[in-house]
Amino acid sequence: MKEIPNILKWRFKKLHKPNYNFSFLYERKINFPLNAQYAIQASESGKLMFKQLESCRKVLRRGLGKSAQIYFSIFTSVPVSKKPVASRMGKGKGAIAFWISVIRAGKIIVEVNNVSSKDIIRILTRAATKLPLKTNILKLYF
Repeated sequence: MKEIPNILKWRFKKLHKPNYNFSFLYERKINFPLNAQYAIQASESGKLMFKQLESCRKVLRRGLGKSAQIYFSIFTSVPVSKKPVASRMGKGKGAIAFWISVIRAGKIIVEVNNVSSKDIIRILTRAATKLPLKTNILKLYF
């Protein structure tokens, strides 16, 4: 059995630049919501930063209220490092600037459950505009 990587061990690690060819990435796992009625699904591959996920969460929470349950099925786990703007060449790799999550086409990003609002599709489309990817809105019918 393969061991799950511990993110806390990666706290001060500087990984290589992720060289993903986004045109070939496609999610081969489950492509429907597991524990919710509605979901936002990525229809193209790309990268998501934590700021974008947080703004999406704020829009959902503002529109749906406290009773709705929001599940994020992704986690920002790839560190991206940057050097200062006016620094010269050399002297090692720069500090970690932000964390990203690599999204494949077909991946479920957000799941929403216990929804009583009539405007759920409008709220989900407003939340999807905060993401830099093309997305679909899924509804579980059973």
